[in-house]
Amino acid sequence: MELQETTKAAAPEYFTTTTQTEVVSIPVTPRMSTPEGVTPSGTRSPNSRRPMMKQSSSNAWTPTSLISPRFLSPIGTPMKKVLINMKSYLEEVGHLTKLNSQDAWLPITESRNGNAHYAAFHNLNAGIGFQALLLPVAFSYLGWSWGMISLTIAYVWQLYTLSVLVQLHEAVPGKRYNRYVELAQAAFGERLGIWLDLFPTIYLSAGTATALILIGGETLKLFFQIVCGPLCTTNPLSTIEWYLVFTTLCVVLSQLPNLNSIAGLSLIGAVTAITYSTMVWVLSVSQPRPPSLSYQPLSSPSFSTSVFSVMNALGIVAFAFRGHNLALEIQSTMPSTFKHPAHVPMWRGAKIAYWLIAMCVFPVSIGGFWAYGNLMPAGGILNALYVFHSQDIPRVLLAATFLLVVFNCLSSFQIYSMPVFDSFEAGYTSRTNRPCSIWVRSGFRIFYGFISFFIGIALPFLSSIAGLMGGLTLPVTFAYPCFMWVLIKKPQKFSFNWYFNWTLGWLGVAFSLAFSIGGVWSMVNSGMKLKFFKPN
Repeated sequence: MELQETTKAAAPEYFTTTTQTEVVSIPVTPRMSTPEGVTPSGTRSPNSRRPMMKQSSSNAWTPTSLISPRFLSPIGTPMKKVLINMKSYLEEVGHLTKLNSQDAWLPITESRNGNAHYAAFHNLNAGIGFQALLLPVAFSYLGWSWGMISLTIAYVWQLYTLSVLVQLHEAVPGKRYNRYVELAQAAFGERLGIWLDLFPTIYLSAGTATALILIGGETLKLFFQIVCGPLCTTNPLSTIEWYLVFTTLCVVLSQLPNLNSIAGLSLIGAVTAITYSTMVWVLSVSQPRPPSLSYQPLSSPSFSTSVFSVMNALGIVAFAFRGHNLALEIQSTMPSTFKHPAHVPMWRGAKIAYWLIAMCVFPVSIGGFWAYGNLMPAGGILNALYVFHSQDIPRVLLAATFLLVVFNCLSSFQIYSMPVFDSFEAGYTSRTNRPCSIWVRSGFRIFYGFISFFIGIALPFLSSIAGLMGGLTLPVTFAYPCFMWVLIKKPQKFSFNWYFNWTLGWLGVAFSLAFSIGGVWSMVNSGMKLKFFKPN
């Protein structure tokens, strides 16, 4: 074999190799500038050994770490191209995530084409709703100072735990925790994770869905009364029949197959929630305030009663920031690669969503308490608007407000029911090893919708026990993410991060117990007769 080197002016260099059958010209890569600390052969420079060692220790290992300049330098150009293309493929396509074939059959992970816009829609739809309308009730027990302090602390706290959940979604290389319960099992263990997480998340999803049926049905009844006026006095539908009408609408909309397919509904829910929240506090502030209004916290006959009332009010504040049980599920609908991890669009959408949520919950709390003070009914600001100003506000505006609440309840029902649908179908597919047919999927969703309807009839006070729901589900939002961060990320013991997360986690558990006791006391003290609206 004879090796000849030929050169041409203003042209790249070539090595020409001659064999018995052919002559092959291989281009020689021009000499490039070498990064500081790396020699052309790929070895480290002795002068920069310390920076390079520090840099390599801070970078996490990835499946493409071996495809480095040092590894590629002794390999010929064609093989080098193949390996570089392989590296790009691994970074763009799969980053070697272990995929579960069952995930392609389930409604949460069936579609992975989500983006930051979808994340914003879903987080808004899940994070704001009827619970924000109850915040002025909490202020009537806490007063201005403690009401604002507790609301601000709760908002900042839940925003931090949301960022923790977003980062923990892909905390382990090659593994995506697509559901909250999966992350809990990874942190606390298989059995303990299920025991700690299953009840609050199912209670939050199913309890919220049942409460939405009650509130949506009652609001739909009031909307019909406002629109029809005196014409609706003959043979009107009862409250239970309106629950049935609303449940039927929820079941029809629940036939959408997966979480990404309801992005349009989440957008509608987000827009309607922002609109009616703004309308409610603007209409309340624009009307004359009721006489004998006071901003002093409601007095109680005994010290213990006052303590329980405050605990229940703080539970209402905690319940206003729900939706963390859906954070991982929303993020799992997005594609993820090394170059474009899913946490980037998720966090971008979540920041926009929770900025808008702050623009809703703070004005509703401040404006509602300013307009009604401690005269605020137990049903919240929407009930107060109907009781105090139903004759002063134009019927069109009042009817539009109630209709927006109905649309928001319909949309929120879908996203909060999706984890329950996912659990039903996961049980079916694991037993049959095949995806659900359209009839099985529809059957599950019809069954769940009407089970929630019957629970709402049996427990008609469920929509009024926001304090109890906030206490029972508080660990999902405020405590568990801090514990899971420490157990999975394993920060250095006795460091600030270690102390900070353990402290927040145990404070969340303590508050959960206290708020739950306050919620139970409030429910028993009221004789289980509180309702969001008092049906006529």
